[in-house]
Amino acid sequence: MAHATSTALLLLLLTVAAAGGRVARTGSGPPLAGNAASVEELRVRRKTAGNGLGGTPQMGWNSWNHFSCDVNEKIIRETADALVNTGLAKLGYQYVNIDDCWAEYNRDHKGNMVPNKQTFPSGIKALADYVHARGLKLGIYSDAGTQTCSKKMPGSLDHEEQDVKTFASWGVDYLKYDNCNDAGRSIMERYTKMSKAMKKYGKNIFFSLCEWGNENPATWAGGMGNSWRTTLDIVDNWDSMTSRADQNDKWASYAGPGGWNDPDMLEVGNGGMTEAEYRSHFSIWALAKVWAGPLSGNRKAVLLWNRKGRRATITAYWSTVGLPASAAVTVRDLWAGFISYYHNNNFRLLVQHSSSSARGKISASVAPHDCKMYILTPKSADRSSLSGDPVLEFSLSSSDSGQVVYSKV
Repeated sequence: MAHATSTALLLLLLTVAAAGGRVARTGSGPPLAGNAASVEELRVRRKTAGNGLGGTPQMGWNSWNHFSCDVNEKIIRETADALVNTGLAKLGYQYVNIDDCWAEYNRDHKGNMVPNKQTFPSGIKALADYVHARGLKLGIYSDAGTQTCSKKMPGSLDHEEQDVKTFASWGVDYLKYDNCNDAGRSIMERYTKMSKAMKKYGKNIFFSLCEWGNENPATWAGGMGNSWRTTLDIVDNWDSMTSRADQNDKWASYAGPGGWNDPDMLEVGNGGMTEAEYRSHFSIWALAKVWAGPLSGNRKAVLLWNRKGRRATITAYWSTVGLPASAAVTVRDLWAGFISYYHNNNFRLLVQHSSSSARGKISASVAPHDCKMYILTPKSADRSSLSGDPVLEFSLSSSDSGQVVYSKV
């Protein structure tokens, strides 16, 4: 594969998050979101790792979906620089994460993992120092097995405490922990051991469990780590992306500060989907990370997502998004005015959101597989009529394309 510079790849593999909201969509697929849950039920579900991390969903970059095993320290440095130079770091994209294949095949004579001498000759600590100097955080990868998924480096099974001590000594801020080569041992045994090691020696490391959603980790992983994969690996195509969104959504009520659902990393820009499909992908992932929390200031995030193969008009009524029927709002279109360009060989983003007013509903004609995404801000005269936190919900809605279905979390 011919690799572009990391600067041009910033929007490829960002693990994105935005504040929680509602979706109106049309097309095939099951209704989004699961059953309504009381506040008390949510309290019971919401156990956290207690390390003080993950107050908001993790945002940043990961090497795997584009570079696979062809990753090296130059790419990591370039990516850190690009996050700063494009302004994305200021928006909260703070993690620069190395995935599989960063280590030598064998441990050293003391049993420690060793950075690959060809691709990471400066070592991980030096790389962490470089990333930290730019105000960012460095992530690393291991596996709850005898080897990682690539089978090119050792896993951490039965080396949990030793490896966490090593990662902490290097200044690592994030651990993605995969699920290959398990030696026939259970998920609970293997992930519990690493969780205990992290709580003892890696309290400042964000712990991302990646057991592929095999045993419904949303129901138990909140007490172990800061995020958990809810799906198998994503593939860069429409069917894979939409199925991951549906699979992830059923666990919406388990996500919140300290612990988040993870439908796998973005594929945006890798070439397997259209621009419209990537726009939907990015938007759905922005909401999918945070079903459990409202926007500040009684604002609402609304996504109109067309899963059909033809253009459709989609409508979201205030009654379905938790606004008073008579409320007047300012509507900010998050994708209108979003421009990317190159200047002096550097990638730049220009965002000039358009705004309008609406009352009672918002409608849009949406192209096939595309979406419209809005922030609704109640005008000052209407804010006093809003009480409490909004109930988060999705709505499957369209004016001419099928039945209206509502469900709440």
